[in-house]
Formats: sequence, C-alpha cells, structure tokens
Amino acid sequence: MTTFTAFTTLPDKDAAEALGEALEEMSAEPYGVGVFEIEDGSGMWEVGGYFMDAPDDVALALLAAAHGAKCFVVSEVPETDWVAKVRRELVPVHAGRFYVYGSHDADSVPEGVEPLLIEAAMAFGTGHHGTTQGCLRALDRLIDAGVTCHNVADIGCGTAVLAMAAARTWPETVYASDMDQVAVDVAEANVAANALTGHVVCLEAMGFEHPQLHKAAPFDLVFANILKQPLIDLAPHMASHLTTEGFVILSGILNEQGDEVAEVYARNGINTWHREEIGDWTTLTLQKAPS
Repeated sequence: MTTFTAFTTLPDKDAAEALGEALEEMSAEPYGVGVFEIEDGSGMWEVGGYFMDAPDDVALALLAAAHGAKCFVVSEVPETDWVAKVRRELVPVHAGRFYVYGSHDADSVPEGVEPLLIEAAMAFGTGHHGTTQGCLRALDRLIDAGVTCHNVADIGCGTAVLAMAAARTWPETVYASDMDQVAVDVAEANVAANALTGHVVCLEAMGFEHPQLHKAAPFDLVFANILKQPLIDLAPHMASHLTTEGFVILSGILNEQGDEVAEVYARNGINTWHREEIGDWTTLTLQKAPS
C-alpha cells in the first residue's frame, strides 16, 4: 500500500507551527503532521504531512504561499520503505516501568520492567516519539499515585502500545480503536505478539463511534494520542464517555497548543491533573470533576 508525504521548509518557528495547524485542517486531512527545527544551524523549520491518499496539490500550494513557505514536495512512499526504516531505528525505549522493544532486541530486556513488544509497521506509536513516551510516563505516574482503572479505552491506538500497557497493569478488558484499518491490523498483531489476545479488543472506529465502545462506556481512563484539532473536537464526547473522577491522557499536542487543549477540556469539566513536555510535545493528564 502506497502512502504519501508532503514536506516544505520555512525560516520562522511561529509560521511553521501555524502551517502545521493549517495542514491538520485540510479537507482530506493527513493522518500525521510534524513540525521540526532542522538541526543544521540554519534556523530553518520543516513541516510535513502524511497522507493515505495523494494530497491536493492546489491546496498545498495555497497553504505554502499563505505561510511564506517553499512549495511542498510530495512523494509516494511504499509501505516496505516504512518497515525497513523503522526496523533500523527501533531501539528500545524505557518509559517509567515500561520497556518498548522490537524482536531484534529481545535479548536486551532488563529485569524489573514491563516489556512491550512492538514490531515495525505502518502505524504510529512505537514508543520512540515524545508523544507516546509521554503517555506511557503519564500512565506510570497514575500507577505510582495508586490509581486503579477497571475500564480503559485507547482512541486512535496506532500500534496499541498504550492499550497494551494498560492491559499489563490491570486485568480488565481494554478497548483499542483506530479510524484506519491498517492500524487496527497492526494493533491486533501486536496484541497477539504480547499474549494479550482477548484482553485488548481492537476496533475500527472514528472516536467513540462503535457499538462496543458505547456499550463499554463510561471509561475510567481514556488515552487519545492524536492531533490538536481532533482532540478538541473529541472533548464533549470524552466528557460523556468518562466516569466521574475518571482520567484522560492526551498527546499529539505541540507545547504551544497545550493551553488551548487544556482550556477546552476544562470547559467540558475535565481538568488538568499533570502536564509534561518532552521535546516539542506536551502530554496532558486530566481528571473529570465530581458531579
């Protein structure tokens, strides 16, 4: 399966972040957006989007012109390229008590950790990005605080690493959903590789829109590691699917976007419990206020 990337550069951080936000709101929205400073001393910033279908060249050209960026370079990326790249770069990650590794590093798993095997595949969430690390560390923090959860959902699950971390922590069923069937297939393969079949239920769904999620709600912990605008759109649905005093762990949020996301959730009765920044990315742990 071929996917597409669209990359451009520009010399201003604020403009780059604004362009990244604009990319998120394209009508044929990308499944991922990245905004990064190029580490060559040039002061340039790179903005990229990842698409399941070929993006609209005209829309990209208008966005680039409006934000003072160079023209986007669009490329087709065969799935096998992603697999090879991730396998080369998939070094183990230690996030709190959790240890995320590939099968080629199975001999490196130390004592006293909760190991999670994640193989290279076309889905986000191998544990190496600041957003996934932030979510694992947030879960670790809740566990250390004595929080026990009986009903957990991972919305936009990618590899299902967060769902599996929760499933390793508590014995109840965990629901992992993603809008992309490729991600669901990857999640199911990872769940099986970690001997969690039947303990983590993988579903294709947009947000909470699945009969099994409706039936399982309300949840006392929900992960959502996606993007700023989908997180904002999800806020009222999150409130209606969360138990009183239940927790939400959110990421996929640039540091500059953290206040806006937190304020939207606060207006829906879900308040900040902890906030952590890892590199350019913010992870929010929120708790629903008592009725």
